[in-house]
Amino acid sequence: MCGILAVLGCSDDSQAKRVRVLELSRRLKHRGPDWSGLYQHGDCFLSHQRLAIIDPASGDQPLFNEDKSIVVTVNGEIYNHEELRRRLPNHKFRTESDCDVIAHLYEEFGENFVDMLDGMFSFVLLDTRDNSFIVARDAIGITSLYMGWSLDGSIWISSELKGLNDDCEHFKSFPPGHLYSSKTGELKRWYNPPWFTESIPSTPYDPLVLRRAFENAVIKRLMSDVPFGVLLSGGLDSSLVASITARHLAGTKAAKQWGAQLHSFCVGLEGSPDLKAGKEVADYLGTVHHEFHFTVQDGIDAIEDVIYHVETYDVTTIRASTPMFLMSRKIKSLGVKMVISGEGSDEIFGGYLYFHKAPNKEEFHRETCRKIKALHMYDCLRANKSTSAWGLEARVPFLDKDFINVAMSIDPEFKMIKKDEGRIEKWVLRKAFDDEEKPYLPKHILYRQKEQFSDGVGYSWIDGLKAHAALHVNDKMMQNAAHIFPHNTPTTKEGYYYRMIFERFFPQNSARQTVPGGPSVACSTATAIEWDAEWSKNLDPSGRAALGVHNSAYENQAAVPSGLGPEIIENVPRMKVGTQGVAIAS
Repeated sequence: MCGILAVLGCSDDSQAKRVRVLELSRRLKHRGPDWSGLYQHGDCFLSHQRLAIIDPASGDQPLFNEDKSIVVTVNGEIYNHEELRRRLPNHKFRTESDCDVIAHLYEEFGENFVDMLDGMFSFVLLDTRDNSFIVARDAIGITSLYMGWSLDGSIWISSELKGLNDDCEHFKSFPPGHLYSSKTGELKRWYNPPWFTESIPSTPYDPLVLRRAFENAVIKRLMSDVPFGVLLSGGLDSSLVASITARHLAGTKAAKQWGAQLHSFCVGLEGSPDLKAGKEVADYLGTVHHEFHFTVQDGIDAIEDVIYHVETYDVTTIRASTPMFLMSRKIKSLGVKMVISGEGSDEIFGGYLYFHKAPNKEEFHRETCRKIKALHMYDCLRANKSTSAWGLEARVPFLDKDFINVAMSIDPEFKMIKKDEGRIEKWVLRKAFDDEEKPYLPKHILYRQKEQFSDGVGYSWIDGLKAHAALHVNDKMMQNAAHIFPHNTPTTKEGYYYRMIFERFFPQNSARQTVPGGPSVACSTATAIEWDAEWSKNLDPSGRAALGVHNSAYENQAAVPSGLGPEIIENVPRMKVGTQGVAIAS
């Protein structure tokens, strides 16, 4: 990931303004520690903080066309850039960067080229010939992007809130799959797949078609000029990503440069479900496995940093971002700059445990559509910003445009969970990779029950967070919560605690409105809570809130003795770095 900041049409083109833009751009340096660039054309500034993944030697930004009349600052990866270069035979490229094609595509096709890009991206393109500009964000919102307006009439674009929140009167999240054109002054949706209308598809399930589509999605993401690895929790999604990567790594350019043995990474509390399953899968695939342990206290100590970097007060996002944030730091310290991860599968296939209660295939499908549309506010936000905080890039093959089209065209009847027929959550994905001759994974891993990341790292992580929040938020604060926080009023002490920290970093009203709200059970949308009357009494985003579904649901657990929470937090061992990662010192 890189960091971009653009100030367009400001009333001040002085040296002081340039210094201010540089100062704000440095707030994004964690995203791109390898190089910085700033281009000024009159009253427009385009800055860039680079994380060099493709063509580290000459791909610095901003990027230009042949005569430098088109200027682009980009955050992302364009996986089909070599194919696009072949479609532009009359153009001369200055670098080997995958993003170099953007300026030339604009020259050739105008504003209507964005759908030709296969990848994850946010970019600002300035046409100096008429001082017009366009801004675009990838289909699902894998890369983060914000848009703001200053009192002087200028438009600001930034990869993160912190790049513009202090200088804009109003700002918001730039919507995924959209393009803004200064010529019309309007946003328009460039991404219009069939599933977006939420009409019910009818294509019969073909396991080989689904398998081939996902393998292709993973293979195209092996494009790298730097060392990379996979995040491996031992759950279905990350294990499939690791398995396919291990199968296809040997013939890639990256393997020739850095070796054909795959590195895998896992994080968790000591004895957590993910650590055990992750190691088992790593042993099966023969990866070089790096296991990172953290304690509840380590996580709590990092909460303020996590909220500052991830820029949210959403409870489930912070729970899951914290271990990912800690792990990303350790991964980067090993010299790795890119990881492939498993986000998006649960939204596409109805993998969250609350989908067990979907009343019919129509509701099942509509809920998956709603979940995919909201990904940019939750899992994409977490995966992008938790890793970018340490200059690490996360790629997510489940959110490949072609793969989503294949998966979302399947008749949802095949995705429905039917225990009496042996069909658990994400059955269609599991079945597609259930190969008896050349197994991708051990059977019990292939059919392991869904664990949300914040649960899988260790159940005491969430319990410890709740106990810690209870020490800092009293009942009187909760009674007045609606007056203190009228927008997205926190309903739990944990939520109140996160909100206090967020407001300290981002006090503007626009900032709090970038964060989603509303009730949820086991990561459901508010609409899906209606599927089970009991869920409205147990609103918590943890998978264990899916009463009657999760093997370790809250209803199945003994009451936690009072006083255990503070004990978890205060009396803990500390982290110690070892040769293969992090160990616990007693």
